[in-house]
Amino acid sequence: MIELTLAQVADVVGGDVAVERAAGAVVGGVTIDSRTVRDGDLFVALTGTRTDGHRFVGSALQAGAAGALVRADRLDDIPGDAAAVVTDDPGDALLALGAWVRDTVDPQVIAVTGSNGKTTTKDMISAATRERRVVANQGSFNNELGVPLTCCRLEHGTELLVSEIGMRGAGQIADLAALLRPSVGVVTSVAPVHLELLGSLEAIAQAKGELVETLDADALAVLVADDPHVAAMADRTRARVVTVGRSHDADWRATDVELDRDARARFVLDGPHGRHDVALPVAGEHNVGNALAALAAAVGVGVDLGAAVAGLAQATISRWRLQLQDIDGLRVLNDAYNANPTSVAAALRTLCALPTSGRRWAVLGTMAEIGQSSAAEHRATGAVVADLGVDALVTVGETAAAIRDGADAADPSNRARRWAVDDAAA
Repeated sequence: MIELTLAQVADVVGGDVAVERAAGAVVGGVTIDSRTVRDGDLFVALTGTRTDGHRFVGSALQAGAAGALVRADRLDDIPGDAAAVVTDDPGDALLALGAWVRDTVDPQVIAVTGSNGKTTTKDMISAATRERRVVANQGSFNNELGVPLTCCRLEHGTELLVSEIGMRGAGQIADLAALLRPSVGVVTSVAPVHLELLGSLEAIAQAKGELVETLDADALAVLVADDPHVAAMADRTRARVVTVGRSHDADWRATDVELDRDARARFVLDGPHGRHDVALPVAGEHNVGNALAALAAAVGVGVDLGAAVAGLAQATISRWRLQLQDIDGLRVLNDAYNANPTSVAAALRTLCALPTSGRRWAVLGTMAEIGQSSAAEHRATGAVVADLGVDALVTVGETAAAIRDGADAADPSNRARRWAVDDAAA
């Protein structure tokens, strides 16, 4: 992060330094978790539904924080001599601070959104652009807290910021894109996620498309056009559009796709920059589209395609995203970070692409935030299990039991190898 005094932080966020003698304290990082405080950090005290950061201001300062960002109406809850910047809303102040750092450093920005594949695509972009000085969001820091925290990690000399943008409702992507002001916007997919909040696939597509609507005319929109909802976003942006995918009319097209014994794809990239052999470091044929998007984004910010392909092959993907592990003679495919009907179907197809002389088991839990269609979507996932010929199924949780029911309905002959257990038993 750019080093700032508490007085400068107060000026940026429109707050006041609580104790004048602390005004010159130097901040070199930002955190919202008192357990991760490092010397010189600014601890942002957020009030949530489960806990209140103001309770931990004292411990954060004792751990080495240079100061804290606190609410004006909570001064009585922090040590009287605390080095603090007082503001009406620390969350809004964090957004303001992140925007200021982003504008001050002024790097190129690649923003990624989509129902599935955001984190994997972000990881791929980071690897494909490794010849640049890159800052990327950690894990899935992609909301109104994660995006400004990532911006605060920028330093003088940072050339490229790669950031996911997530959402829980309409308008949130537009707000975060306005903070980031991306030069490249990537949309990976539209899937039945957040139906509980948005109600329909069309509403999800409308919200995801907010990213391309914010792009300037000299920016680039990269769209995974195998998804028709994403392809349709080409009409919603003034930016230059590049489509990627396996369809014949994609600008960047994957051909000759093959999977190795770890279900990792190899393919030929055919596009405006010629033909290149590409090898992916992560399992799942569906990741071909994410890889194409990552390469197009990298070239969009000036990286040579050959260098981007070489970097992509070395990408480290965030944990629990189709993470393949060999444990005591078993191969375990761990995709436990999150789940929705589309991602689970992709994971099941990946499972069945792995060669084995034994049986294939699927252990599946509840898919959250899919609203009134939850029961139907869980049963449909069970039908996928049956159609793919998965040998055995264990579902975990009351809601997930509908997956077993769907599998039994699609293929009654394998009922004896399907079990539903509750959360406590798991």
